[in-house]
Formats: sequence, structure tokens, C-alpha cells
Amino acid sequence: MPLTTTGELVTRARAARTAVAAFNIITLEHVEAVVTGAEAARVPVVLQVSENAVKFRGGRLLPLARAAAAAAEHSAVPVALHLDHVQDDALLHQAADAGFSSVMYDASRLPYDENLAATRAAVDRAHAQGLWIEAELGEIGGKGAHAPGARTDPAEAWAFVADSGVDALAVAVGSVHAMTTRTATLDHALLGRLAAALDIPLVLHGSSGVPDDELTAAVTGGITKVNIGTALNQAMTAAIRDHLTAHPEAVDSRTYLSAAREAMARTVERLARLLSPS
Repeated sequence: MPLTTTGELVTRARAARTAVAAFNIITLEHVEAVVTGAEAARVPVVLQVSENAVKFRGGRLLPLARAAAAAAEHSAVPVALHLDHVQDDALLHQAADAGFSSVMYDASRLPYDENLAATRAAVDRAHAQGLWIEAELGEIGGKGAHAPGARTDPAEAWAFVADSGVDALAVAVGSVHAMTTRTATLDHALLGRLAAALDIPLVLHGSSGVPDDELTAAVTGGITKVNIGTALNQAMTAAIRDHLTAHPEAVDSRTYLSAAREAMARTVERLARLLSPS
């Protein structure tokens, strides 16, 4: 079916008190696995390309974006394209022409005033191109995620949203990017205060490290978009490792990439069902 927009999927999920699963893609196998898993779960999904993934692909956005768009257009469920964790303004400018309906502009590394100024400028550019835009406030990645002051403050978040004009906000409530164990505990009381203070969708980053019960509680508490990346890479790597261990003579990459794609699709199906039960 035709590409849908991230904003439309998030709006529907918010009205239904569910969440949209947004999966980060790096290879064509990631793309195919996400669409296959979403079709099996019968729920819409977002395909996300991060700035780091673009760097991995030699700085070229279009090859992966075109593949993702083609897969989405042949999908039996709605699929949107999202450009994730953008810091490079030049990359932001490419988003609309490359088929993306939304961008996460990441100036969270900057002090509050600089984050706000950079995000406000990005919002103006994005909205002029018809893009839905997400930002981040607080510290989600790295050791500092649990340090005092790293969590998103509701009053500061309200001011940031009002002054920046963003369409959605990624909040720091205890998850951490790139976790390989599912042991994160979220601050649900803080999430409740954020949901009460803000009248825009809330996004959870670093969700691969969050257990199922914590994820479902987060959705109940107001999270509407859930970003997932490391979980797919774990599934992919484990499947390839297992296949090559069992078949050390293998040289045809299709054999182990097929196993990897199937493993990622199962992960997508399970998490998509969890976040948006039909």
C-alpha cells in the first residue's frame, strides 16, 4: 500500500491508547524483516533510518531510503519512514525528498538554551517541508542516563515544547540506548507527570533494554511511539553466529542472512503485537 506518515500512525495509536513500534534499519534484511514481522502481527510500523546508519552506508541516504520505500509500498500493512537522531542539518534537508514523513532532530547533547534554539530552527525547516518532527529532552544514552538531573523535567519539558513547536518529544525516564540486557526499570511516576503536562505524543528511546511488562506499563502511562534497534541487531547476530557454528563450511551469504532475516522478523512480530495488540 502507499507510504503512510509517522504523524498519522502516532495520532491513531494515541487515540487508541496503544503505541507504534518504530524499528531502526541498517540493511535490506532489516527492512524486509520489519515489514514481514509487521504483516504477521497485522499492525502498522515505522521504518527508521538513523544518521549513524547513513554514515555506515558511506553518507548516502537514498539507497536505503529507496529500498525502505519500495518495501513499504508493497506491504500489506501501513508503513511510514522516519529519519532518526539527526544532528546534521544537511541530512535534515534531504528528508522530504527521500520519502521521509518525519524526522527526529537530536540536539539533546547541548545545554537547554542551545538545544531549544537548534530545535526551534529545525522545526521551522521541517514544518516548511511538511515534516512531522520529534526532539529529545533529557539524557537517554550512556552512563549519565541515571544521574541526577538526567531525567526529563515536566515543567522544563512543557516550556521546551511550547517554545520549540515540536510534534513529539522523546523523554528520559530510565531507558538507555544500546542495552543488550532487558533490565531497565522505568520511572512510571515521572512518565505520568510528563503525560499530564504535555499535550503531544511521548516517545521512548532505548526500548531494547526494557522488559515486556515495563513496555506495556509505559504505553498505558502515555508512551505512543517506541523506538527499537538493538533488539533486531541481537537477533540478527545470534542467528548468523548459530548458523555459521552449525555450518562452518558455509560460504553462501544467503543461507545465514535468511536465518538472520527470519529471526529479526520474529522479534518484530512479537514486539509489534505487544505494543499494539489487535
